Amino acid sequence: MLPVAHAADSVHPSAPPRANSQQPQGSLVIVGGALRSDNDAVWDRIVELAGGQGARIAVFASASATPERAARLLVERFNRSGARAFFVPVAERLDKLDYRVAAEDAELAAAVRSAGGAYFAGGDQGRITRALRRPDGSNTRVLDALWDMYRRGGVIAGSSAGAAIMSSTMFGQPRAVLATLKQGLSDGRHITQGLGFIGDDVFIDQHLLVRGRFARMLPAMLAKGYKIGLGIDENTAMVVGPKRDVEVIGYRGALLVDLTNAATRDGTFNLSNGRLSYLDNGDRFNLASGVFTPASDKAEGKIDAGKPYYREPLFTADILGNGTVVDLMGKLIDSDQPEAIGLSLDSATAEQPDLGFEFKLSRTGESVGYQSPFSETYSVYNVRLDIRPIVVQRPLYQYK
Repeated sequence: MLPVAHAADSVHPSAPPRANSQQPQGSLVIVGGALRSDNDAVWDRIVELAGGQGARIAVFASASATPERAARLLVERFNRSGARAFFVPVAERLDKLDYRVAAEDAELAAAVRSAGGAYFAGGDQGRITRALRRPDGSNTRVLDALWDMYRRGGVIAGSSAGAAIMSSTMFGQPRAVLATLKQGLSDGRHITQGLGFIGDDVFIDQHLLVRGRFARMLPAMLAKGYKIGLGIDENTAMVVGPKRDVEVIGYRGALLVDLTNAATRDGTFNLSNGRLSYLDNGDRFNLASGVFTPASDKAEGKIDAGKPYYREPLFTADILGNGTVVDLMGKLIDSDQPEAIGLSLDSATAEQPDLGFEFKLSRTGESVGYQSPFSETYSVYNVRLDIRPIVVQRPLYQYK
């Protein structure tokens, strides 16, 4: 149950998430994928954190199926924001170049080490880790150089696959979201080792709201013992500073998953007493203190529970739909209803077609919401999440 800072208040939790002992002095910009070239807020922030105009930014297109083309476009985009970006040719898919040799090149490592920042393109995150780690799992020279740059104060940014590598555990070759809930996941295949720039206490996922991926974060976090997870949506970024402040910028927002007090039972996936929070553009959250701070345009827009806007039962038959969970959270926090129900069901031809899940969102004494008078969007903190397996009757419906 994580507290909220609003107006001049500052509330601290009883047991904040643990932070890394030798915290790097740099920043992370974690993009949920599909970053548009006209999203100046994100591109310009990366350049600013790398040192501003003229900053050297090392571009890694390791995840891309066409790394040379991806790198060329990224270098051009960064340079339009005033940077002096350069391509780091460490990628499996490059022609006429052995990426394993390049990853150990002392001159290339020195260029990365002296840069102000680095950016990882999207694609397949497994290509990034294979390119930057030796077969025995140790760091290549270029990966060591990235860590040196980050510890010194540089920025490491990445989109989609470049976001996935930010945590110590990342998805490898996962099943679909609902199939992950039904069948679970295996370490080494569905989840694997990331690069861990954000530390070993926070799990990261991307394309989150568009693809309903918050649900697949839960079994992955439980399997590896994570208490805190951050999922970022497309064309949106989380900026994580050296003091563990997280700021959301961009088109949409991010979900914070808190499993500090959650419980599960053996058998089919179930969860009780989880917490979900939605951080919208401009919102902040501190990973060390656990304090939320709404964006300036929402600071005076705290939702009054005595004056609810929504007054009807809240239900959706597709909780994993594009943005559905956030829409339901916003309605719940501004409602006279104590809970909202969402379902996730599968096709009649899918594996285990009679197995579905009920997602129950509930307001608690710690739940709070804010609304912007400009965009009418909500920020919602500390909503309880319970998930139970359900039996789906077949046929689900009949024609009249």
